[in-house]
Amino acid sequence: MYKSSNFNSISQVFTKVSRVNNRYLAGIKNIAKIFVTRRSEWSIGIYIGESPFDLVSPDTIINPVLTAKDITDVPAHFVADPFMVRENGIWYMFFEVLNGLQNKGVIGLATSSDAYNWNYQKIVLDEPFHLSYPYVFKFQNDYYLIPETSEASSIRLYKAINFPTQWSYVKSLLTQSDFADTSIFQHNNLWWLLTATSESRNTLRLYYSEDLMDGWVEHPKSPVIQGNKSIARPAGRVIVFDDKIVRYTQDCERIYGHQVRGFEITELTTTSYKEKEVKNNPVIKASGIGWNQIGMHHIDAHQIDKKKWVACVDGKRYRLVFEPRFNK
Repeated sequence: MYKSSNFNSISQVFTKVSRVNNRYLAGIKNIAKIFVTRRSEWSIGIYIGESPFDLVSPDTIINPVLTAKDITDVPAHFVADPFMVRENGIWYMFFEVLNGLQNKGVIGLATSSDAYNWNYQKIVLDEPFHLSYPYVFKFQNDYYLIPETSEASSIRLYKAINFPTQWSYVKSLLTQSDFADTSIFQHNNLWWLLTATSESRNTLRLYYSEDLMDGWVEHPKSPVIQGNKSIARPAGRVIVFDDKIVRYTQDCERIYGHQVRGFEITELTTTSYKEKEVKNNPVIKASGIGWNQIGMHHIDAHQIDKKKWVACVDGKRYRLVFEPRFNK
């Protein structure tokens, strides 16, 4: 009688423990499904090379130089689309910060004395709509900024009131379309704009004007690229050097932001447009490992010596994210 009672008690305990373990293991399985997700994460690096078509990550730099963890004033999911300028010996980098709280892009600022080591400063531009691709340039001793504002259906021009931290909206150069990754440059006393349109960003349009502020006209050959997502979407600053005009383009044929290709614009007038692909394509691409494991989609290259270029780039990797959500 005693042995039987004891045995039954022990058996009941083991049964309860087994049930608890099963529920625990099932719970762990459910939690894993809920909590662990794979997110693509962009960060920013520095490349150097002898030409804007031959750029590599130097041994003297630990890339990436800026990540979401460097952002201190908003909860950032990633940083991307860097553009930089040099003023009085200091490099200023403007870039997209994806604000995780609002799920929209804002524009951040970092500074450097050598273009290699960067210090994050602050968010310098925030709007009710998404901002990215902060194309910064200097004209007549003033700094201007054209960020992507496709959610506002316009190309918006900003001017620095107090460079580099205070920017004021000037006007919309073009409206009534979802312009993406607008790139501006000067050539033969005219201003030129390359910008991507269409939902899939597979169309590249060209505009020109005698005046930065007004009079923008679509080129008669525009769209200069149509229905081709491997060469349409701009991927950084258009560079003019050695009597050449070079545009970078995102190659999104395989996946979004996989690699960057270069094209030399060989003929550019108000009536004609021709280009050819550069030999060293892709200029940058996914490495398969590390911070740029699955993609690179942006270059801003600057010539700092006869055979020395420095460029800010971005790269994408996968990261496991643990999210605080529970099953009800």
